[in-house]
Amino acid sequence: MRMSRMITAVEAHAEGEPGQVITGGMPHMPGDSVFEKMQWMQANADEVRLSMLREPRGRSALCCNVIVPPCDPRADAGFIIMEQTEYPPMSGSNTICVATVLLETGIIAMVEPVTELILETPAGLVAVTATCRTGKVVEVKFRNVPAFAVHLDAKIEVPGFDTAVVDVAWGGMFFVIAEAEQFGLELRPENGAVIVRASEALRAAAAEQLPVVHPVNPAITGPTISQLTAPANMPRTHGRGAITVSTGDYDPSRPEALTGILDRSPCGTGTCAKMAVLHAKGLLDVGQEFVNAGPLGTTFTGCIQEVTQVGPYAAIIPTLAGQGWIYGTSNYMLDPGDPFPEGYTIGDIWG
Repeated sequence: MRMSRMITAVEAHAEGEPGQVITGGMPHMPGDSVFEKMQWMQANADEVRLSMLREPRGRSALCCNVIVPPCDPRADAGFIIMEQTEYPPMSGSNTICVATVLLETGIIAMVEPVTELILETPAGLVAVTATCRTGKVVEVKFRNVPAFAVHLDAKIEVPGFDTAVVDVAWGGMFFVIAEAEQFGLELRPENGAVIVRASEALRAAAAEQLPVVHPVNPAITGPTISQLTAPANMPRTHGRGAITVSTGDYDPSRPEALTGILDRSPCGTGTCAKMAVLHAKGLLDVGQEFVNAGPLGTTFTGCIQEVTQVGPYAAIIPTLAGQGWIYGTSNYMLDPGDPFPEGYTIGDIWG
């Protein structure tokens, strides 16, 4: 056996969304912040993201994280998030997976019944409270970066679907959010393919017609991800969401091509963005919980802790809670003669 690289990873998921966590085998990534480390990786080591997420090593419905040393002295660890087409500044499900892996593998000492830690994400510091019992993390609750709405009830033209009324909000990523009923869709798992097609058309239209820039970090732009929502249909929940994570470049001349995958979880940053929209519309108060259900029926629980200001935007500071599970460990090797060092995509499932 020969190899030019070996990466060690812990396999985990948060409420159904897989969030692989790389714990070893990565190059040194310079930078004065985790955001700068992310930028360095994107420019100099993006082959790791491609190799881990694409076939034959990865799959379309997969996210990946790299644990890195934090730059902020207040943080216990840092991590970089990787998805199929981008490096998101923040992700709720991936935060839950990373916190679970850090504690359950002993990288950070677990304290029962509650362990508190601070993680440095590319979007900033996130304070985590992990409820632990008999060596298991049974809940991860974190205080997210401020979330805010940029556009409310804006009208855009979505090719193939006419006019749509949308909101655009930041919850750690920039989301375009629309009610599913506008597209004649029921948010059921069996409708995943048509949900993805509508969502990718929506995202592409919003990126063109409602481009946004983060007021504090202009290197962050969007919207890069879409969210279709619907009223709650489960007890003790307040809403439903279907978030589409892009897996390729949307081509409006081929609207039938699948260029995304449904987030299996309710999406943490998406839930926070939705809460920012609800608060801006006077529909969700400080201290009020919002339990959001995903396509599998699993839930994340959000709550507005306080209000603040981000540049010109009124913002909320939300918390988000859910659970993660480890299901394996892996060593990923790269033979120097492998013809697919950066993996591959095929149009049967990748668009």
